[in-house]
Amino acid sequence: MRGKQIRIAGGAALGLVLLAGVLFWLLRGDDGDAAQQRAGEFLTAWPEDATEEDDDNPAAALTDDPEGAASLMASVTRNLDPEGRDLRVSGESRAVEGGDREVPYTATWNLGPGLPEWSYEATVRLTRVDGDWAVRWDPAVIHPELSEGTTLVRREERPDRAPVLAAGGEELAGVGRVWSLSIWPAQLEDPDAAWEAVEGLDAGVDVEALQARVEEADEDQAVPVVTLRDADYEEHRDAVEAVEGLQTAEGSRTLAFEARGLVGGVDSDTGEGSSGLQALLDAELAGVPTTEVVLADRETGAAVETLAAGEGGGPGEPLRTTIELDVQRAAEEALADQDQDGSIAALRPSTGEILALADQPSDYARSAQGQYAPGSGFKIVTTAALLEGGATAEDVLGCAQFANVDGREFHNQNEFELGDDTTLREAFVRSCNTTFIEHRDQVGDAELIGAAEAFGIGTGWEAGFGAFSGRVPEFDSDTDHAASLIGQGRVEAGPLAMAGVAATVANGEFRVPVLLPDAEPEEPAGGEKLSEETVDTLRTLMRETVTDGTASVLSDVPGTAHAKTGTAEVADGEGEVTTNAWIVGYDADNDLAFAVMLLDGGSGGSHAGPVAAAFLDNLG
Repeated sequence: MRGKQIRIAGGAALGLVLLAGVLFWLLRGDDGDAAQQRAGEFLTAWPEDATEEDDDNPAAALTDDPEGAASLMASVTRNLDPEGRDLRVSGESRAVEGGDREVPYTATWNLGPGLPEWSYEATVRLTRVDGDWAVRWDPAVIHPELSEGTTLVRREERPDRAPVLAAGGEELAGVGRVWSLSIWPAQLEDPDAAWEAVEGLDAGVDVEALQARVEEADEDQAVPVVTLRDADYEEHRDAVEAVEGLQTAEGSRTLAFEARGLVGGVDSDTGEGSSGLQALLDAELAGVPTTEVVLADRETGAAVETLAAGEGGGPGEPLRTTIELDVQRAAEEALADQDQDGSIAALRPSTGEILALADQPSDYARSAQGQYAPGSGFKIVTTAALLEGGATAEDVLGCAQFANVDGREFHNQNEFELGDDTTLREAFVRSCNTTFIEHRDQVGDAELIGAAEAFGIGTGWEAGFGAFSGRVPEFDSDTDHAASLIGQGRVEAGPLAMAGVAATVANGEFRVPVLLPDAEPEEPAGGEKLSEETVDTLRTLMRETVTDGTASVLSDVPGTAHAKTGTAEVADGEGEVTTNAWIVGYDADNDLAFAVMLLDGGSGGSHAGPVAAAFLDNLG
């Protein structure tokens, strides 16, 4: 019996050994799965905007050295500045010495057009910390060539940025000379003279803030002031060079020479377009940089080894526009000769080509992208709606001093009245608001919107650069109805859209504005074509507005001017009522349509009109 019992016990022991072995391998398999899962969590948790603070880096928190991991991950993220990345486990975990495990992964970085795909294999090593898997931190976790004191850096050599061109091939933007002005505190003998010289530059420098920066700076530390275009510097060169401690350095950068609001700017630090066409078409203009990734010393930044390089850069593509330099300069000079902020847009009616977009100040292309109440210039649209509905220029409609709509009083400029026998012709030429308001029953929102669309207003065209086609909403009240008919209320347009209105009258039908002739053309926009009778009547009325009405300031300009003035009441930033002055028109002899808008004050005839006259005179 004893021998038999021993054999049974021995069999049980053998079974237990076998069971333990199975459990051991099962548990090792569970460990591998858990380690692999933790490696995936680490890769996924790496923040796209990783900072040096380990508290802000969930991936670093999964390592046994959060501080060291956060520091290097932030350095690599900042120095590579990727446009995208993909970090993904590429195989199963395997056991290594010391009970650790290693998990392979594939890293793929998008480093911009010069190196859109950089891939390599790396390994995450994991160790047990308090019973859980943690990434054993080592720089090689990020890239196998990384070690203590090194980082990854993207280096780029950008090609010369391509120019933006006018229709004749002249540069609207290109590389130009600039002067960087700074102050050397140790050499500043007469601070008051320096502040006066800087103030005299009229370059928007906050002199009080500059004084504070100079006072806080080390004596031999240059304090940047402003960077000036060559022409601006030459104008003030003598005043600047007369002050000890003011110093200048010559340089170059991409500049807009003409149509600055449209063309936009380029960031001098990054070389990227920051506004206007430069930002919209940055990739095409910038070209493809020569890009490489280097292993670099974290302290000195010196390259240790090149790890990857793109296939080579390429220059940008010059951007052709339809802007005609003589028309653009004529518009800019007309604006510069007066003090108000404003814009001028000019079109070729027969083709829709944009000839000029001028803005003062040139902070953005409000001439094309601005959204404003167009005022009485919009009466061209309202009159078209009346004519298309069966009215004639000789219909007697009257022109009262006031019109009361649901308790709101509308009036004509300076509260004039023309009398009960006033015709539509006279109301248009003299710009009588009350005439159109009192006969609003003849033009509902469907009729007004339809007429507006025939002029391209509200049809959604953008001319390839975000231009505003205008907006004519359905009326939400009787007062909104009344205001809409005279270009107020919620009706909006910009100078380019209103130049398109005048161009439609000149050409007989709307043409979609075109700025970029090499771009894919936009689908034709616009509503039903106006009748020939309506177009002929509008031409006559706009000409009579010049010869006998509110646009008489254009009566002696070269060519044959047709126009409509407008004065839009708007609220300023403090809620006070002010006006924007408009005039829209065309020159029948020179295939030119235009719109002038001046902000914050004045009327169409007395303020915008002289600017339009100067513009047309400049063209000769």
